[in-house]
Amino acid sequence: MLKADVLLEALPYIRQFYGQTIVIKYGGHAMKDESLKQAFAKCVVLLKYIGVNPVIVHGGGPQIGRMLEQLNIPCQFREGLRVTDDATMNVVEMVLAGKVNKEIVTQLNLAGGKAVGLSGKDGGTISCRKLELAVDRENLPPEIIDLGHVGEVTAIDPTLIRSLMRDGFIPVIAPVGVDEHGETYNINADTVASAVAGAVGARRFVLLTDVSGILDKAGELIASLDRKRAMELIGDGTIKGGMIPKVKCCIEAVDEGVGKAQIIDGRLPNSLLLELFTEEGIGTEIVGA
Repeated sequence: MLKADVLLEALPYIRQFYGQTIVIKYGGHAMKDESLKQAFAKCVVLLKYIGVNPVIVHGGGPQIGRMLEQLNIPCQFREGLRVTDDATMNVVEMVLAGKVNKEIVTQLNLAGGKAVGLSGKDGGTISCRKLELAVDRENLPPEIIDLGHVGEVTAIDPTLIRSLMRDGFIPVIAPVGVDEHGETYNINADTVASAVAGAVGARRFVLLTDVSGILDKAGELIASLDRKRAMELIGDGTIKGGMIPKVKCCIEAVDEGVGKAQIIDGRLPNSLLLELFTEEGIGTEIVGA
C-alpha cells in the first residue's frame, strides 16, 4: 500500500517532466561509493524509461589527482584551481574523457540504459578560451595567475547532444573543450553543466554535491530561493566558500531559461528521484526572479 502511495505521489511529476531534458552534474561522493554509483545509474536509466531525457556532465578531480601521483607528475593548485601544464593536460584528458567517462557509461549500460560518452571536443560541443585569473591583493596591483590549460566556456553547440537524445541515448559529457586554435582545455564541470543546461533548454539543472543543500546561518536547509535572494545570501556571507561558484552556476542556468536549478545531496541513495518526484524534495531549488 505504501509503495503504491509513493508511485501515485510521483505521477504528476512524471507527467510534468515527460519529454523534458534534465541536465545532471555528477560528482562528489556519489562518484566514489560503489553502491551510490549503481544507485545513480539506476535512477538515470529510470528517468529515461519514463520519458525524461537525462544529460550527464561529470567531474573527476580525485581520479586525476591519483593518476598524476602514480605517474610522479607534480601537481600545484592556485586559488583552488589545478595548474594544468602540457603533461598534466594529457593526464586530465586521459582520465576524464577516457577512464572516468567510460566507467559512467558502463554503469548506465549495465543498469539497462543506452549511454554514449563524449568530451566537449566531439562534434565541437564545447568551445572555450583560456581562463584569465586575476587575484586582488591588498595595496598591490592584481596578480595575474597563469593556470595553463584551464579554460572557460564560450559556447555550447547542442547539436550532437540533441541527436543522441533523439535516438534514445543518454549523453555523458567530460568537461574538456577546445579554443579557436585547437588547444585543449580542462574546464570546471559545474560551469560546463550549467552552460549545457541552458544550451539544450533543460527543464531542470541538478547539481549533486556532498552537502544537503544551501544552509542558512543557523545551519538549517533552505528549500527554495530566487536569484535575488541567492545573491543577497552570497553578499552577507551566508553562502560561502565552495558553495558560491555552485550557486552562481545555478543562477546562470536559470538566467539562460532553465526552469529551476537544484542543489542536492548526492551522498543519499536515490537523491535524484527524491528531489524530482516528491512534494517535499530533499535539497535547495533556485528559481528566477
